[in-house]
Formats: sequence, structure tokens, C-alpha cells
Amino acid sequence: MTTAIIKPQFSPLTIALMVVGFIVFWPLGLAMLAYIIWGEKFGGSPEKAQAYWNKGRSWCSSSKSQFRSHRYGSTSSGNAAFDDYRAEQLRRLEEERARLDAEIEAFHEYMANLNKAKDREEFDRFMNERRGSRQGYSDDNKPTNTDPNNGWGNNNG
Repeated sequence: MTTAIIKPQFSPLTIALMVVGFIVFWPLGLAMLAYIIWGEKFGGSPEKAQAYWNKGRSWCSSSKSQFRSHRYGSTSSGNAAFDDYRAEQLRRLEEERARLDAEIEAFHEYMANLNKAKDREEFDRFMNERRGSRQGYSDDNKPTNTDPNNGWGNNNG
């Protein structure tokens, strides 16, 4: 049986190596910290580390498949009446979700139209104030000059 020179435990040597690892290149310090914390689980051999990794992956994949089956109701409970009831409730919830999504969309459209109207009102107010300060315009936003050429002379000669 072989013994490791640096054992996966908190000792002055491992802490010093971890600190130096963080100073030199932070992933080295992180790797040393991982070795200190989880080194005993691997047992120091690549085979045990691979077995531990495979065990974790299989647990994650089985948890995902269980989550999917509960979320979408793809598995049968063994009771036909309950399965029909569950399917009806899921359909009703999907209809309610679609109705709420339509209401959200309508509200967003209403707010966009409201913002457009507000922007139009502010722009019109700005243009009215600007026209009011320009020469030749009265308070009702019409030119005071009654010349049909709007003040431009006839340049025909």
C-alpha cells in the first residue's frame, strides 16, 4: 500500500501549498482546496475518482428524468380515473396560462399605446411652444402673414 506525501487534510503544508497556488495561479489554489476537501472520497486513485464521478452523473440524470416525468405528467399512476382527472386539470391549467399570457400581452400593448400617446402629446406641446416663439406665428399656430406665397416673393422678373 502506498502512502501519499501530501495527505488530503488541513495541515500546515497543504494550507501553504494552497496559498502559494492562489498567489501563483488561482486555479492551482482552487485545485489544492478541492484536494484537501474531497481527496479522501477519491481515495487517491483515478479509478475511485472516476467511479465517484460516474455515481454523481447517474444521480443527476435520474433526478432530471424524474423531474421531467412529474412536470409533464408523462407517467401513469396506474389509476385510469385519476390519470383522466390529472390530464383534465393539466389542460385547464394550460388554458388558464394561455389566457393569462394573452392578458399580459394586451396590457403591454395598452402601455405601449399609452406611452406613444404621451410622447405624441409632449412632442405636440414642444412644437407648439417652438412655433409660438418663432416670428410670424400667432397663438393658434397659424401664420399671421396673409400672403399666399407665405412671404416668398415672386421671382419671375
